[in-house]
Amino acid sequence: MSRLSFKAFCIEKYADFRSIPSSEVYKLFEENNVLEMLDRDYDMLHGFGFEYIVNDIDQYIGGRQQ
Repeated sequence: MSRLSFKAFCIEKYADFRSIPSSEVYKLFEENNVLEMLDRDYDMLHGFGFEYIVNDIDQYIGGRQQ
């Protein structure tokens, strides 16, 4: 899976996880540097299941918003 495909996958899965439109997730990811984190940690994260990834993203965003 390419990095771009992985980011799109994460956006869609997080949108499903939070029951919000993917366009809002994209904005949320941009505001919280999640896309940079996904790019930086791609080698580690792309092998995990989507449940682990969305929980990791949720914790990352939560930590940044405190």
